[in-house]
Amino acid sequence: MATTVPEDAPQAAPDPHDADAERLAQLGYKQELSRTWSGFSNFAISFSIISILAGCFTTFGQAWNNGGPIAIAWGWPIISAFILIIGFCMAELVSAYPTAGGIYWWAATLGKPIHGWFTGWLNLVGLIAVTASVDYGCATFLNILIKMYSPGWDGDLNTVFLLFLGILALHALINIFGHGLIAMLQNISVWWHVAGVLVVVLVLVFGPDAHQDAKFVFTEQINNSGFGDGWYWFFVLPLGFLLTQYTITGFDACAHVSEETKGASVSAAKGLWKSIFYSAIGGWILLLAFLFAANDVEAISGGAGAIDVLLTTALSAKLAKLVILISVVGQFLCGMSCVTSLSRMGYAFSRDGGVPGSKIWSKVDANRTPVNAVIGGCVVAALITLPALYKSPTGAPTAFYAVTSVAVIGLYLAFLIPIWLRLKQGDAFQTGPWNLGAKYKWMCWVAVIEIAVISVYFIMPFSPAAVPFNDDFTWTAVNYAPIAVGSVLIGISVWWYLGARHWFTGPRRNIDEQPAGTEKPVPAE
Repeated sequence: MATTVPEDAPQAAPDPHDADAERLAQLGYKQELSRTWSGFSNFAISFSIISILAGCFTTFGQAWNNGGPIAIAWGWPIISAFILIIGFCMAELVSAYPTAGGIYWWAATLGKPIHGWFTGWLNLVGLIAVTASVDYGCATFLNILIKMYSPGWDGDLNTVFLLFLGILALHALINIFGHGLIAMLQNISVWWHVAGVLVVVLVLVFGPDAHQDAKFVFTEQINNSGFGDGWYWFFVLPLGFLLTQYTITGFDACAHVSEETKGASVSAAKGLWKSIFYSAIGGWILLLAFLFAANDVEAISGGAGAIDVLLTTALSAKLAKLVILISVVGQFLCGMSCVTSLSRMGYAFSRDGGVPGSKIWSKVDANRTPVNAVIGGCVVAALITLPALYKSPTGAPTAFYAVTSVAVIGLYLAFLIPIWLRLKQGDAFQTGPWNLGAKYKWMCWVAVIEIAVISVYFIMPFSPAAVPFNDDFTWTAVNYAPIAVGSVLIGISVWWYLGARHWFTGPRRNIDEQPAGTEKPVPAE
């Protein structure tokens, strides 16, 4: 006998896990990864990967040598605003399609398999380079810290590389055996970055005997690039913007862990743009504190703009050690998050057949962790960092800056493709619960143009010694980003036309049923 439920009877609250699993099924996938992350944890992984305690320390010298205080004090907020617009565009996409494949999945769904193919490979290369650069930066600063405590420490390039391999291996082990630990460490990382930056700023305010004035911080130009001052505004200064563009990247991690996040259609979208916004504010405060404390300009320039030179000339030995220690821990937490994001993207792309040996990389263990994807990503990250074993004649870590350029170009070109396809689809795009409304039109255009511009600048030589046919040309000064990115583009293009186009079809459903009304949207002509 049927019973009637009174309209005013209390209703059971919907289980967000079930709603997330149902949405994932609509997109064609089983719930294979463990969905235990909160919205805060989702925000935390991107905030941790952005890591102003990593990027602001490791690439400070790039901006100091290429533009000086102007590139930092003005470049940071201006470029951050552009990146936030890119983040808004991507937040709308993750709300509509909360899958671990992230931007690769968006491109293949909004466009054709070829769009997913190129996006997936660019994203994968970018994430590998981000992981490599963050862990190598962490090894560099750990080496500096050890030297501070043990002046006899022989911390040459070989030593730094061994430290790098050790850190990378430790991050792999944490990601393999500490699935429950990772989400907790992501949350800890947020508070470490907030409290750590606060401590560093206070140290830089009260520690130095004197400070620079506002005129120096906001108007001083420095050109240590080797290029003439006539190149300053249109070439040298934009190279300094790598500081901001590299630091605020990796925020696509919110998408890659969306299959592990509760309420992902909203929480992943918010986590993505908020991680950019709060990092931009905190990073600017931190960088201004650096500039006001930069008393010995000659020594800093003589040290290739290295932040440890700034700290040791402005602070007592004890305070300098404290600041470096805070940064090393922040960079370690950042690298751990990078490996998590890389492995999830590698798992998802392999799940859809995009990577050679896909069955190997798409496997998950009993704890629902893509172990093979973790190992494979870390091994490749180590291999692409081998040029760091050779010292640049300028004294600047050219190989490190080249890896950061590869990361920026790979990731942002991958971001560009789905944003362009979303713009092309127009009002036919089926938005999720978090969306831009009509503002998507101008925001997507701004995002596309900004990415195109920076992708050109960051393949340029960092010094005259890197310019072919120059009398001082040397391979150790070369920015190998165009070689690396170009080789990848050529390789995947040839691979596509020789074979992949016949078997790569984009996202592959691994669930039998497809709920009614969830068919793939038809792209606008």
